[in-house]
Amino acid sequence: MTAAPPELPTADYLREHIRTVPDWPEPGVQFRDITPLLQNPRVFRVLIDTFVHRFFDVRPDAIAGLDARGFIIGSVLAYELNVGFVPIRKKGKLPFTTVAESYELEYGSATVEMHTDAVKPGDRVVLIDDLIATGGTMLAGMRLLERLGATVIEGAAIVDLPELGGADKLRAAGLPLFTLVSYAGH
Repeated sequence: MTAAPPELPTADYLREHIRTVPDWPEPGVQFRDITPLLQNPRVFRVLIDTFVHRFFDVRPDAIAGLDARGFIIGSVLAYELNVGFVPIRKKGKLPFTTVAESYELEYGSATVEMHTDAVKPGDRVVLIDDLIATGGTMLAGMRLLERLGATVIEGAAIVDLPELGGADKLRAAGLPLFTLVSYAGH
């Protein structure tokens, strides 16, 4: 496993590589940009290795990634764990028969979909995205997976924005969460 430098805990090491973009996509929003985590090979490896070690012994049947940054992390994690990857996409992007779930997000509403044959009843799935804000996207993904008979064993994200209440909402819905960096009070 590639570890963070010994002088820094993993969360602090990752936080140093997350860029804050003020007033994007609208005034007052502090956007947490994970693309610098992906650009540096060592940091990206630390990120992925942290998730791999979290889920290695859990042995999920699949990793489900939320459109679009959840695809980046989720597909690499699925590869490393030798399990399948399930894309949960924005409405209208999948070519086969789908199930859909609409939800509210921080600045509007949206709908996500997945293929009806993406998981089987009884599959144990980890649901992953880049961050948890209001929790709407992850909750919609959980509902889709459960509608097809899968069990979401944990939701995972790089960043938690607790002031927006998403993590609390997800836990209240029965979803255990694992996040690496919290921006509480920031």
